[in-house]
Amino acid sequence: MISIRQRKGIQTAEVSEDYTAQEENVKLEDKLPSMEREISFRTECGLYYSYYKQMLQAPTLMQGFRGLIYDNKTESMRTINLLQRMNIYQEVFLSILYRVLPIQKYIEPVYFYIYTLFGLQAIYVTALYITSWLLSGTWLSGLLAAFWYVTNRIDTTRVEFTIPLRENWALPFFAIQIAAITYFLRPNLQPLSQRLTLLAIFISTFLFSLTWQFNQFMMLMQALVLFILDSLDMLPAMKVTWLYGIQLTGLLLVCILQFFNSMILGSLLISFNLSVLIARKLQKNMKTGNFLNRLGKLLLHLFFVLCLTLFLNNIIKKILNLKSDEHIFKFLKAKFGFGATRDFDANLYLCEEAFGLLPFNTFERLSDTLLFYAYIFVLSITVIAALAVAFRNLSDSTNQQSMCKMGKYTIGLKPETAYNLIHTILFGFLALSTMRMKYLWTSHMCVFASFGLCSPEIWELLLKLIHLYNPKRICIMRYSIPILILLYLCYKFWPGMMDELSELREFYDPDTVELMNWINTNTPGKAVFAGSMQLLAGVKLCTGRTLTNHPHYEDNSLRERTKAVYQIYAKRAPEEVHALLRSFGTDYVILEDSICYERRHRRGCRLRDLLDVANGHMMDGPGENDPDLKLAGHPRFCEEIKKNLPTYTAYFTRVFQNKTFHVYKLATNK
Repeated sequence: MISIRQRKGIQTAEVSEDYTAQEENVKLEDKLPSMEREISFRTECGLYYSYYKQMLQAPTLMQGFRGLIYDNKTESMRTINLLQRMNIYQEVFLSILYRVLPIQKYIEPVYFYIYTLFGLQAIYVTALYITSWLLSGTWLSGLLAAFWYVTNRIDTTRVEFTIPLRENWALPFFAIQIAAITYFLRPNLQPLSQRLTLLAIFISTFLFSLTWQFNQFMMLMQALVLFILDSLDMLPAMKVTWLYGIQLTGLLLVCILQFFNSMILGSLLISFNLSVLIARKLQKNMKTGNFLNRLGKLLLHLFFVLCLTLFLNNIIKKILNLKSDEHIFKFLKAKFGFGATRDFDANLYLCEEAFGLLPFNTFERLSDTLLFYAYIFVLSITVIAALAVAFRNLSDSTNQQSMCKMGKYTIGLKPETAYNLIHTILFGFLALSTMRMKYLWTSHMCVFASFGLCSPEIWELLLKLIHLYNPKRICIMRYSIPILILLYLCYKFWPGMMDELSELREFYDPDTVELMNWINTNTPGKAVFAGSMQLLAGVKLCTGRTLTNHPHYEDNSLRERTKAVYQIYAKRAPEEVHALLRSFGTDYVILEDSICYERRHRRGCRLRDLLDVANGHMMDGPGENDPDLKLAGHPRFCEEIKKNLPTYTAYFTRVFQNKTFHVYKLATNK
């Protein structure tokens, strides 16, 4: 036991040092001015970090809390509760720690924030290590999982480049939860061990839910895993009920802390879990009868749960008048081919590479480390075993849901293995369909592949299938192959990792720095700025000015406001744009050449194209347009305003310009 802890600690320290060294070398050099450090937190990362900074700058903690609960600078002409709207309790907690602990003389706030997150990543890798170890029964499996995670870090984490992202806070707790569930599903646990494990599952579920707004969708996938395995009689029903209850309790507790956030109450997860629990009470004797009888009952059960889930969810949303998550369902509907859409918000997601299909080169990178080959090998064997066990369970009405009896069969599958198998399959489908979600799959891929290579059960099944079974061969295979892979990884990737750690890169974004310095020097502290969501997050962080819109998109009224502000890149009359911006109290508008003349996206996916189509206008450039689209009656605003024509200067006065940005002050007497 001591040797396991020592090895685990060494690996965790290596991972923590790896990330810390990379971040220090790549982005946040000690010599950088604070402005440039803050600008390095791009898009929504800057928005979240700004609240940490805001709490530190508040005269007292209570004033800091009040500033978050009654915030009128994130969205102009509105007072919003940031603790209700966003998942920023981690910033609050960290700011309290920094103020209370005697560390101000030794570490700057930005480094305290960064090192805390890197410490969480070390915990993340430790949780992966433990999960793999629990599944296989050997520390070697955990070591291989950790090595694979680090060597595949381009595809397993985004923490190197986007530190404050919510997923970087949440995924370590998700990994801890999976490790705890893996242990909890073991048969014959002692009562005390079971209670302590349930407590660990609850705490990790709660913290995961508290730190990421997409928690409900990830836990819905997890609930589907439990539902599938319970329906196929591959998990103890009582343990599944406990896990459903923990999901509900954790999410509802977060709902209370977020001042009864309606998006949580209207989540599919709550409706689904309630539906499953109700269906299990109403549909008894589901697990009796012959194969066809049980299959029919299973299909009826599935249909009933699906209908009840949709019914409950619809009722809850109508009662709460909930529209916060409708853009997600519009996006999913269009993504999976259930009709084209001109909805601006849905198309904004559809056109982003991160929300597209997983690129093929991902598998090439995963294959370079041998991870993908090992994963497919283990997945194939466990799927065969799972299908055999599921068929046997549905055919055998005398099984009585006892997982212990599986030992007498030639093919068996432990409950914890079955859970991790369906987990990796469902999250694999999610990653294949949406690239941004690959980080939930690839990290678990490391766990699952390493477990299989070190598992005596996997090798026993394989050797029996090819008639080469021998206990000594199992021992040789489960230790020699992982060791050979570890040696290969060290030989091929260790020199490159050392080169990365020694590489120094200078942060360089003079145009943005110049813009932020100009705003700080030349505009009133209460000035309201309009512009792109991504840029305004930086304006909030670096200058503290009031915004019209921002990147946290989970609010219907904010999405409508953002679309209105983005008319600065559409074909609209200057008086119309001025009226829209002034309706939000805008004093200054920032135009970006990179958006106005965008070439990164294909035609039809440029921001100006999305606005044109949503406004019923024909798109620019060669190519087809839908027949009902019409020529716009006005030129593109962001291009025409730069000509300083009287029709534009009557409403807008240019006050700042560099190679990237153009700032205009709005006339207030119009």
